[in-house]
Amino acid sequence: MSGADVIVVGGSFAGLSAAIYLARARRRVLVIDSGLPRNRFSAHSHGVLALDGRPGSELLGAARAQLARYPTVTQIGGEVQRVVADDRSLSFEVHTTAGERFVSRRLILATGLVDQPPNVPGLPERWGKSVFHCPYCDGYEFGSGPLGVLATGPLSVHFATIVADWGATTLFTNQVIEVDEAERSRLARRGIRVEDGAVAALEGSPEGGLDRIRLRGGGSVPARALFVATLYRQGASLAREMGCEIVEGPRGPLVKTDEGKLTSVPGVYAAGDMARPTHSIPFAVSDGATAGTSAHQSLVAEEPPA
Repeated sequence: MSGADVIVVGGSFAGLSAAIYLARARRRVLVIDSGLPRNRFSAHSHGVLALDGRPGSELLGAARAQLARYPTVTQIGGEVQRVVADDRSLSFEVHTTAGERFVSRRLILATGLVDQPPNVPGLPERWGKSVFHCPYCDGYEFGSGPLGVLATGPLSVHFATIVADWGATTLFTNQVIEVDEAERSRLARRGIRVEDGAVAALEGSPEGGLDRIRLRGGGSVPARALFVATLYRQGASLAREMGCEIVEGPRGPLVKTDEGKLTSVPGVYAAGDMARPTHSIPFAVSDGATAGTSAHQSLVAEEPPA
């Protein structure tokens, strides 16, 4: 059983960002990653300063290579099965599914979220290609539309008003939500059409392009891209199992943290999509940096002066 100052569970953008700040503080860091980043379905990542349009996998590969240059960092592939906390010594024993055990003084959770898009034929094979959850990340490439928004809950009305800035937009209620007259007036002012019928399927090219959205009652609506404010679940159950406070939001559960990304459990931090309502690479990187520096400063605070 080997030890570290900090174990980071999750080696995507938030986890690696936390790790590199700790590495630069010359702390022993172990990163354990399952290899399933949330954005693995997208060919390119947009809105990342100075790196716009590069594949997310390429960015992660470069980050791992840079992190590997720091002698106090270890990166391993694997899945964490459980964590045993010792409240008396403020330490954590991390067990992986491979039977490995590691001990640390602090723990940073960066296990992300898992999207749960609606069950619509033709949607899964277009996820990350012509169906997206973030217009800021993927809307620009689809010009002036036509675009669609597939409702998943009451927030979809507001979501449609945002997407309309990227092109002519249709809100498909898919019989999931009811749009009242005030909301219809608001949507009309933004030039948004409302389609109340159920969606039967998404249709387009075999490569994942979208041409039209077919309705169950007959007919179809042209669309180049579809945006879905997906419901989601936590990417791992560790935070809940450890007793971290969870906030149930309109789209799913998020881990509650303070401004330093500390959870309700002493010594445990949470960063990235799993602990914030807005999701993108820059937000995740920022969260990771915050968690990493906060964890480092908490270590310094408990250590005796040199």
